[in-house]
Amino acid sequence: MRIGRFLLTAVITASAFTAMAAPQADKDKMDQFIDNLMGKMTLQEKIGQLNLPVSGEIVTGQAKSSDVAGKIRKGQVGGLFNVKGDILEKWEIPTRTENNGVNILPDVAATIDAKIQEKGIARDTIAGVGVGIPGPVNEEGAVICAVNLHWGYVELEKELEKLTGLTVKAGNDANVAALGEAWKGAAAGSSDVIMVTLGTGVGGGIIVDGKIVTGHHGAGGEIGHANVDHHETESCNCGNRGCLEQYASATGIVRMAKKELAASGENSVLRDAEEISAKAVLDAFKENDPVAVATMEKVGEQLGGALAIICCVTDPETIVIGGGVSKAGQPLIDCIRKYYREYAFESCKDTPIVIATLGNDAGIYGAAKMVL
Repeated sequence: MRIGRFLLTAVITASAFTAMAAPQADKDKMDQFIDNLMGKMTLQEKIGQLNLPVSGEIVTGQAKSSDVAGKIRKGQVGGLFNVKGDILEKWEIPTRTENNGVNILPDVAATIDAKIQEKGIARDTIAGVGVGIPGPVNEEGAVICAVNLHWGYVELEKELEKLTGLTVKAGNDANVAALGEAWKGAAAGSSDVIMVTLGTGVGGGIIVDGKIVTGHHGAGGEIGHANVDHHETESCNCGNRGCLEQYASATGIVRMAKKELAASGENSVLRDAEEISAKAVLDAFKENDPVAVATMEKVGEQLGGALAIICCVTDPETIVIGGGVSKAGQPLIDCIRKYYREYAFESCKDTPIVIATLGNDAGIYGAAKMVL
């Protein structure tokens, strides 16, 4: 891995593009950049920059010179923001999904080129472009299908490389977010991580030895479609029945709460609600509302049980829970952990379960990490 190079990262959704950019590269501005950078660095950070595991003159434990500024100019050091994972700049553009999303990649390429021009970045100082996509991405960087983007099969890495002239690394957005949390978020320092994102659906990502598990079909980490109830009669959006997403997503929580209200005679604030939302259920859960508690106990059992099974396969160091549902906080984690510990293999019972910390930025952190 070379440092002193810049990264552009993208998370393509149905609404936004986000990226990282870098400082002006001409000599005067580079001098100012170096002075500012050096002024912010502690002695330990300066020493640390000379002991990063890279190729060339600077090798771990074998720093030969304290000329940090000189090496920044040569492109051997100077990606402090990149190496540390600091976001230098973010921006968004609309994601145009009409006409089968034909404009998405050209739009991404155009905004990358515009940012390069705006910042005066030399292309040979750009390490690459990382992209997260809401759909399966195989090991060749091709998207199998991305329904929300109106895409069928798209050779994303190859097409975006042709449009930008830059190296491109692509991954499923949930997998990429998991990598971000493993790198700079709630699981920082962990090389083996499972992340579950609880939102409108249930997404997931699996990190083993610091790398995304993509799988042969690009479906690695599709935790939301693990079957957790063989007797379910209603269908999931994927067409199967009994998927985890039918219980642990925001939509699933509402469905479960309505069933609980119908089956229970308990008093509940949810009975008086004009419309039941996942937020209303979670708020009531935190207030120990009996119907909400019963609902979330069932959610916790399904999710905790599913995680226990997955952990028998990957044996993660950390489990991360993200997405809007995770805002329920520690009561949710406690509920999941109770059932996880009940069903987990003995060696895995004490695996920590934590709440994601990077929020919407997890994807761009992970996209950057894919390139490094």
